[in-house]
Amino acid sequence: MTHDTHDQDQKIALVTGASRGLGSALAEALAKRGYHIIAVARTTGALEELDDRIRAAGGHPATLAPMDVIESPAMLQLTKAIAERWGGLDVWVHTAIHAAPLGPAGHVDGKDWTKSFAVNATATQNLVGLMEPLLRARNGTAIIPDDPRGGEKFFGAYGASKSAQISLAKSWQAEAERVGPRVLTPEPAPMPTATRGRFYPGEDRAALSPCADEAEKILADAGL
Repeated sequence: MTHDTHDQDQKIALVTGASRGLGSALAEALAKRGYHIIAVARTTGALEELDDRIRAAGGHPATLAPMDVIESPAMLQLTKAIAERWGGLDVWVHTAIHAAPLGPAGHVDGKDWTKSFAVNATATQNLVGLMEPLLRARNGTAIIPDDPRGGEKFFGAYGASKSAQISLAKSWQAEAERVGPRVLTPEPAPMPTATRGRFYPGEDRAALSPCADEAEKILADAGL
């Protein structure tokens, strides 16, 4: 994990799944609001490009953490480092996702099914436990965007695992209503992301909402 020196009173936002799409857009939007971004994704080059864009826009240099969210020891190490360095989190954005290929329910590849639940459900469950004390320490906000595909044709693996993720998030939301943190599950409009491109390869992407616009709307609705 690479970082620069920051004051303890700096606003801190962790974005898991920060390398592209909505996660990258939310990281940039939060950086413009004065947050120091801790960016997690598997691709180092994409994280460095995100940091370049944040710096070019006048934001604080980001902390880059090239890690896979399914690696529990790495996530534990990251959260310990955040606790020691900053004492907590103001915002956690979770957009890391595995988008399995579309196909009939009876023909879902076993490896795709397993990876979908490992990334979309199990990793989220692990991260909720790790992030909760960090967010409570700063009266923070968790943002886990929804993409309701459960029950749609050919979305068996993605729809089921994403539904599991959001079901968990909403249980956490209800449990945390009095004690914190605040948990939000916004549903952005369709965006021209790589994930959607795999689902709808022939779609007119010009008709979709830019990720930056959806990021701004999510943060505005959250009061951030």
